[in-house]
Amino acid sequence: MRRKPAKLDLEDTQRAAAWQVQSLLLGYPDEALLDSLPMLARAVSALPEAVGAPLQRVLSYLETTLPLAAATDYVDTFDHRKRFSPYLTWFLYGDTRKRGMALLRFKQVYRAEGLVLGDEELSDHLAVVLEFASAHPVPGQQLLVEHRAGIEVMRMGLRESASPWTGVLDSVSATLPVLHGTEREAVAKLIAAGPPGEDVGLEPFAPPTDMPEFVADRR
Repeated sequence: MRRKPAKLDLEDTQRAAAWQVQSLLLGYPDEALLDSLPMLARAVSALPEAVGAPLQRVLSYLETTLPLAAATDYVDTFDHRKRFSPYLTWFLYGDTRKRGMALLRFKQVYRAEGLVLGDEELSDHLAVVLEFASAHPVPGQQLLVEHRAGIEVMRMGLRESASPWTGVLDSVSATLPVLHGTEREAVAKLIAAGPPGEDVGLEPFAPPTDMPEFVADRR
């Protein structure tokens, strides 16, 4: 019998701190990010193991990898392969017109809290959503939960490719509620069919019959 994952008891301040660190580690590994690694390491050390340990793996990668190699790996991962897309609405709506309305939903939530993004930032980028959630936990978590299927598909794709950024998505997942039946079905559907408008699914991923794996590894 598969053991039911234990509920992770996170304090609000810990969750907000985790989202802030996750947001930064999803950014391009430029000089500013690399210079901030000691500070981020201190923040990660104060997090529960289920949330902090995955982030520690990302920190270790950035600390031990040449800056040019890390930058090249980042671009190859997030800019050249859609199945690792950090833009959450793409997973649900692909390149269809419905995606525009979904992006507007993010902007409206941000605007309600007094945040107006510049034209150079897309509102559904996971790093932007996490930064918003760190300052506004209730509406921020709601956005993350609404797009949980995309987050999980992205996480599984990064894991399949043994990407060092898998740890960020593992950590994000650990801050969110345990997946339930309908959410798992949504993830399986994305894996099988891919976003609307795409001719192929998000291969290579584990088939839907193996889906319990990403629930079982939750603390």
